[in-house]
Amino acid sequence: MMKELLFEIGTEELPPTSLRELAGALTAGLSAQLDEQGIHHGKVLQFCTPRRLAVIVEDVAVRQPEQARFRRGPSVASAFDRNGKATKAAIGFAQSCGVEVEDLERERSDKGEWLVFKKLDEGQLTAVLLPPMLEKVLNELPIAKRMRWGNGSAEFVRPIHWVCMVFGEQTVVGEIFGVTIGQVTFGHRFHAPGPLRVPAASQYPALLREHGYVEASFSNRRAAIEDQVAGLASAHGMKADLAASLLDEVTGLVEWPVAIFASFDSQFLSVPAEVLIETMRKNQKYFALRDDSGQLQANFIAVANIVSTDPEQVRLGNERVIRPRFSDAKFFWEQDLKRPLQDHFERLKTVVFQERLGSIAEKSQRVVRLVREIAILLDDNPESVERAAFLAKCDLVTSMVAEFPALQGIMGKYYARKWGEDQEVCDALEQQYLPRFAGDSLPTSRCGITLALADRLDTLVGIFGIGQKPTGTKDPYGLRRASIAVLRILIETPLDLDLGILLRTAEQGFDQTTIAPGTADSVQKYVFDRLIGFYQEQGISQDTVDAVIATDESVISQLDLKVHAVQQFRHAAGCPSLVAANKRIRNIVAKSGMLVDGSIAPDTALFAAPAEANLWRRVAAAELEIQPLIEKREYNAVLQKLADLRDDVDTFFDQVLVMDGDATIRENRLRLLMRLEGLFLHVADISFLQ
Repeated sequence: MMKELLFEIGTEELPPTSLRELAGALTAGLSAQLDEQGIHHGKVLQFCTPRRLAVIVEDVAVRQPEQARFRRGPSVASAFDRNGKATKAAIGFAQSCGVEVEDLERERSDKGEWLVFKKLDEGQLTAVLLPPMLEKVLNELPIAKRMRWGNGSAEFVRPIHWVCMVFGEQTVVGEIFGVTIGQVTFGHRFHAPGPLRVPAASQYPALLREHGYVEASFSNRRAAIEDQVAGLASAHGMKADLAASLLDEVTGLVEWPVAIFASFDSQFLSVPAEVLIETMRKNQKYFALRDDSGQLQANFIAVANIVSTDPEQVRLGNERVIRPRFSDAKFFWEQDLKRPLQDHFERLKTVVFQERLGSIAEKSQRVVRLVREIAILLDDNPESVERAAFLAKCDLVTSMVAEFPALQGIMGKYYARKWGEDQEVCDALEQQYLPRFAGDSLPTSRCGITLALADRLDTLVGIFGIGQKPTGTKDPYGLRRASIAVLRILIETPLDLDLGILLRTAEQGFDQTTIAPGTADSVQKYVFDRLIGFYQEQGISQDTVDAVIATDESVISQLDLKVHAVQQFRHAAGCPSLVAANKRIRNIVAKSGMLVDGSIAPDTALFAAPAEANLWRRVAAAELEIQPLIEKREYNAVLQKLADLRDDVDTFFDQVLVMDGDATIRENRLRLLMRLEGLFLHVADISFLQ
């Protein structure tokens, strides 16, 4: 028999940014517990609002299946004496199983005969198991800091006010964290504060929506907020900044959303738009509005958690609240503009980047040196990027960035522009932080690209050099993110820069007594390890990447071209046999024990079979044909040409014994095979392919 289950825990207001994570963990945890207890169940639906976490589980079995118990005891030989009387071993085993010795069974195996205990227990009622199961799930939720309330010892993310659990149409008897389980929920704090009895689990969402002024579904509530905000903005001829993170946070703050259009004093538009938007998002959770050209307007949309009888007062209240926030921002802006951006550099000497690596000012000086070297490698004029590197971190000690850290770089751009810095330098100050997250855009100017690259290379080498590379889930300096950013910049820009050279150049900027020898090599290995995941997200397997890395290719833009070429080559008709041939060549050369110089062409006078002469002709021709393709980096075309060698390679191995008894002939044939292998090594070591 199956029933539907509702579980809801009502609390004081939950952290809005953690709400969806908590709901997901509750859903996954309960599903796992039901599976562990062998209780059949269907789909698990999650619900969450600022004051509740809830799940509905469809088709839950009312009882566990029968549980088979089995224990093996002592061997029969040691369980009975010569007279057939039970020994202490047999008696003790029977007592531990709760039965008499006569009730035990015997079971024979290859190693002898044993006493065994077998019993089929009736499964427990699901309703009895649910309270302890759910308390276990709640104890395992990802809560950074738990709190106590009242006189009890229970701990949770917020104090618990009620627990509702309905199985079919019945209340589950029991307690959760000392709170008696009931069959009632509570609606909106103001619109429907009284208890609402839940007749059946399936009626829970509609009951709250229709009688409680609560939309319990996070996704439905989020969609409603998005529709209301977008519709209200459109009605006023504007477009709302519907940032996903802000939508999620606002959804976690309200149970019954009501969008309200409001305004602010247009004088504040003299402050950079990013500042006003950040103030609205961070402090008030408001949605900023723009016109069709993208210009920020002196309006915003707030989302209230109430249907007010006097919405005008709600609007005025939100407008009053935002004014002092904007006044502070305007003050910070005006104060920061009183000094040139470069004047802040001295203060960077007092800001520690890392205790052993020095201050932010010292890091900036290392980056200035590194961008100069990168600019030289790129045949760029280093003047602009050196200036950008010097100013890059100066905005960190401004009043605005101290208040709004998310605006670092953005404010540097504005302050630099106000004090007459070149536009290229100004843009680079903002672009140095790109990409900020997975999928984010990359810097677009050469100055910004160089600065973004150098800043991350310095961090990677420095932190690795003092032995603080990431371990497990701990990555306080964001080195994984920095590695992916370096790879994306080199690949997608693209830049023909050798990663190994870049890292060694960065390493030279540090006090060599501070960082460990060989740091550049360690960082390169770490970054290459990140390549595996980077390409797996694109559907490219690890052995494809390993095949290219094995050729010691460290110009990442070329490595990327080769990886995609090998991935395409894997689908070619000749690929399997050529991969097998390369593996065979590698094994033959290794087992030969001979030191063969593969750069020397084989002696055609020593060819004894038509198959080896024919293969050499094809290899020699291929060497000439692929050289211009390699120069043009047309690696797909290179591998297509080499795929045509399949039949000649197969014929060679069918008709020619490489390990000839004559050492001269043997060496000549090994030389031929190494020249064949060398053709592929221009792109990849395909012997790595599975």
